[in-house]
Amino acid sequence: MLLIAWSVGELHGIIPAGRTEKSGKLTPMGEAIDHDELDALLTRCGSSWNAGQAHGLLCSRLSLAGGEGASRWIAQVMADASADAEQCAECEEMLDALCTATWQQLVERQSGFNLFLPDDEDPASVRTEALAQWCEGFLHGLVAEKHSEALKKRLAADPLADIIKDMLEITRAAVGDDGDEEIDNDLIELVEYLRVAVQLTYEELAEFRTQDDSVSLDAAQTVH
Repeated sequence: MLLIAWSVGELHGIIPAGRTEKSGKLTPMGEAIDHDELDALLTRCGSSWNAGQAHGLLCSRLSLAGGEGASRWIAQVMADASADAEQCAECEEMLDALCTATWQQLVERQSGFNLFLPDDEDPASVRTEALAQWCEGFLHGLVAEKHSEALKKRLAADPLADIIKDMLEITRAAVGDDGDEEIDNDLIELVEYLRVAVQLTYEELAEFRTQDDSVSLDAAQTVH
């Protein structure tokens, strides 16, 4: 099973929903974005972020600042890039597509919102590490910038305080020695919990976003 400070069934904040589609791809406008492909591109470009961390960061940036957060997100992910301009442009294009897909799902309150993680067929150790890193990215996006007193109070109150505590625990998750099926079930439950937690966070922080959700999502395609 997954080794964390509490059992998977004792999550504080919310009740997981039903199982989502496979984690490894998101599809904006019918065009698939592959986790492993973006991960490899980020590595080749010299970014200090991997695909899962970057998506976690994106989700918290969108929750806090909408389109403004999306623009700063791409700059942050590519800040350490050292590849040539053509390779970096290819990476930014894929990041832009990921941003568009994610923002659309959050704005439209789509039940199909999903975390950008390795494929379900990947080894449990790989998926567990990626899940922990996804939470690291999300938490970094929540706490990295200066907050107003009102926002500090909101993050310190339920349900967001419990969600933050749960994500901190997940960053320390490790794979134990139990059977693959039990590990897979635990991972599924954690992913479902986080999927709903992100959508709840987005709703809870609506009043703090500088860009109204009614703004056309066409802007998401040119956020960088």
